[in-house]
Amino acid sequence: MTQTESAPTLLTPAGLLAHWQGHRRLTRRVIEAFPEDHQSEDKLFSFSVGGMRPFGLLAWEMITTTTYLLDALQTNVWGWEGLSREPKPQERAALLAAWDALGARMDAEVPATSLAALTTEQDMPFGRQTPTAAAFYMIDNEVHHRGQGYVYLRALGIEPPPFYVR
Repeated sequence: MTQTESAPTLLTPAGLLAHWQGHRRLTRRVIEAFPEDHQSEDKLFSFSVGGMRPFGLLAWEMITTTTYLLDALQTNVWGWEGLSREPKPQERAALLAAWDALGARMDAEVPATSLAALTTEQDMPFGRQTPTAAAFYMIDNEVHHRGQGYVYLRALGIEPPPFYVR
């Protein structure tokens, strides 16, 4: 390779987005699979196993961290002050509306993000890393929490959505 040639890009912003949105579509189906009990609390925000947080709270955490990353990419504010700790509604409709709005925001912003912005290390609340590494951490965290959601659904006697359909 000559000095004027560059190495091929392994992952483009569009490729990152496609991978991430596949996981988000599956997680949305897990959210929808939780039964709504109109006699008492919605199982999405009340049911847990072994002292773990209910899946609705885990889903809000996914929204919070992804929003943090998108905001930081836009503002270049990478510290704790950019990470919202605001309480979230414990309502399925509000969660799904926020989930969908964030997905639309990701569709608009991630492909337009430069490779330089995605590959420049930043000091984030969860360590020094590139935004791409942070995105993969967030995807890994989503997969981990979705696994908890699968355990909850099975404990409720509900077959979770197939994990391989994204």
